[in-house]
Amino acid sequence: MAPRAARRAARVRPARSPGRRALWTGAEVAVTLGLVLLLLVVHQLWWTNRQAKADAGHKVQALEREWQHPTATDQPAATDQPGSDGAAGSDEADDDPAVTPSAGTGSSGTGRSGSGARRNVAPQPRWDQAYAIISIPRLGLRAPVAQGISKPNVLNHGYVGHYPGTAQPGGAGNFALAGHRNTHGEPFRYINRLRRGDTVTVETKSATYTYVVDKSLAQTSASDGGVIRPVPRSRVVPSAGYSAPGYYITLTTCTPEFTSRYRLVVWGKLSRVTPR
Repeated sequence: MAPRAARRAARVRPARSPGRRALWTGAEVAVTLGLVLLLLVVHQLWWTNRQAKADAGHKVQALEREWQHPTATDQPAATDQPGSDGAAGSDEADDDPAVTPSAGTGSSGTGRSGSGARRNVAPQPRWDQAYAIISIPRLGLRAPVAQGISKPNVLNHGYVGHYPGTAQPGGAGNFALAGHRNTHGEPFRYINRLRRGDTVTVETKSATYTYVVDKSLAQTSASDGGVIRPVPRSRVVPSAGYSAPGYYITLTTCTPEFTSRYRLVVWGKLSRVTPR
């Protein structure tokens, strides 16, 4: 019996000291926190992209169907309400791609002279309404454009946002847009790859507007509102931009990737308007 009792005693583990128990508990907590952080990263970098791209794709299809089969209620209502995502945006965050506009960023006109030209300028849409489709062949991009730069209502759905107060497609001045570079569909992730001569088309219910990429600004301040003025010109890099009125498009997003410290800007000029 004695040898058997001795073997049983040998199998009994010695009690852990308080220090070892604390280390073990700390390790378990660290592993748990690591898994939670990993899940958050996966959600932010993968799930939000998947969901937003799906939402944006469905909206593009809905707009195409709407334009093919218009109804009497399809006409967008012209409004000028001060929404919560106003010109500067009220929801600045780490991945906010918008430039903070300054005074005088509004449109310098509604179109070329003559009533015929004005009919080819996109009308003012309702707040947060998706009313256009932007296509950039070089990037394989096709995404909806919505009024405003609110993250919850526009940008986080994978949409491209139109800066309130800037020109509409085809209008004289600057048709200025913002889009996420990372997460939430990241429609503007690769606009740094655009080169002079690339085309950007904007389709609306009434016409298709073709812009040709002309200039870019690799980095400027997030508060450089000059880049979205009617005659776009950087206030941080005075040599970047234009000096004469025209029909411009501006694309803005964050840079470097996964930060919001600076803004990347691409400019283009209107080259053709094709009525539907």
